[in-house]
Amino acid sequence: MRIEIWADVVCPWMYIGKRRLERALAGRSGEPVEVVWRPYRIDPTAPAVSEPVEEFLRDPFVEVALEACGPVQDGDGELVQMSELAAAEGLGDRWGAAWRADSHDAHRLLALAEAEGPAVQDAVAEGVLRAHFVEGRDIADPEVLAGIATEAGFTRGGELLAGGGGAERVRELLLWGQAEGVRTSPTFVANGMALTGAQPSELVAEFLAEAAGREPRRLPEEVERLRRAEALLELANPLGALELLRPLTEAHADDRNVRFLAARAYYRSAQLNRARSTLEALLEESADDAYTHLLLGRTLQRQGERELAEPHLRLAAVMDPALA
Repeated sequence: MRIEIWADVVCPWMYIGKRRLERALAGRSGEPVEVVWRPYRIDPTAPAVSEPVEEFLRDPFVEVALEACGPVQDGDGELVQMSELAAAEGLGDRWGAAWRADSHDAHRLLALAEAEGPAVQDAVAEGVLRAHFVEGRDIADPEVLAGIATEAGFTRGGELLAGGGGAERVRELLLWGQAEGVRTSPTFVANGMALTGAQPSELVAEFLAEAAGREPRRLPEEVERLRRAEALLELANPLGALELLRPLTEAHADDRNVRFLAARAYYRSAQLNRARSTLEALLEESADDAYTHLLLGRTLQRQGERELAEPHLRLAAVMDPALA
């Protein structure tokens, strides 16, 4: 069974959640478990150059970031309580980040480490978390990340990171997470089930036992990509949908479903010329699709071509009165 951990390495609950997951796995028997790390960003506006965390805590928008890192408890004793919980999980007496760091490069390193196997990727994750929360180091510093990679046995990590590796993979995974409904760091996903937050190890164990009993239907990779792109479109992220669709539009240029979803994304992202040309080509091949007529009519309207739009809108309404 594969467990995906969707989390931001600057979320303190993630480190606690990691320890609780490890305890749950240690007491488990049965089929082997593979743990894979996936990116999530709680603070995408973090500065390119790290700043002392005290300045971040004075930021009026800090609560927005912390809402995505859970479970979050109210009250002025939050940081004190977090240090107590961390100590209880064996994470040491000294606890707390010293820097507000952009976690993008750390996620790139984790994405690159996946190819080295679960054990190496997990060792990199442990090193990043320890550096940020226990050692007070700046995990946005390339030298710090290169050192963590080497210590984890990923000797090529620093070099690959310096060459820009992993950036495209991280962007795509962030879109996947958005499409799958990931809203909290950490979120554990296994066999189509999700558990949000750093829950007690007993609850994590129950979650794993229930997930192990499931056999979700496995869809082809192309179908999964199409499904995620459509989900992003419904979440009002048409540019993200187009990014996920790009491999499909290149490999399956003749597929009607791919082209129509791309046309919808073009329309929603105001790329009206692309939407128009794609829809016109679809109608040349098959003129009996009411929704294609409707979308082309609306596209022409937005371009100011009302006379050209009207026949398509009328046809759509006749073919499917629900579209009137």
